[in-house]
Amino acid sequence: MFNEKFVEVISHEGVVSIVTSGADGAHVSNTWNSYLVLEGDKLLIPAAGMRKTQVNIEQNNQVKVTLGTREVMGYRYMGTGFLIEGTAAFLTSGPAYNLMKEKFPFLSRVLEIEAVSVKQTL
Repeated sequence: MFNEKFVEVISHEGVVSIVTSGADGAHVSNTWNSYLVLEGDKLLIPAAGMRKTQVNIEQNNQVKVTLGTREVMGYRYMGTGFLIEGTAAFLTSGPAYNLMKEKFPFLSRVLEIEAVSVKQTL
């Protein structure tokens, strides 16, 4: 699901936006490309804050994530990005949590997003 171009994008720094929906409407959290880890069709993100994101996911696990970088060639010009749609959960234990805790000791939870759709946008 995550192609070579996607892997190339997350190897460069850029901002990541995570969009959830709850009782108050849409909510956006941000992180960095360098914090993303791929595990098959899952995207793992360390979470230290993201409290509103977690509340929303407990009510509605559908998420959208956008990310990009200016350092990778897009369709026509330098710079490309992706839109990921999927389902999310917060992990507090297990193999994925342990892997991420070793890489990012500051985390309190891991946001796990199972991708349903990954589309290049630029």
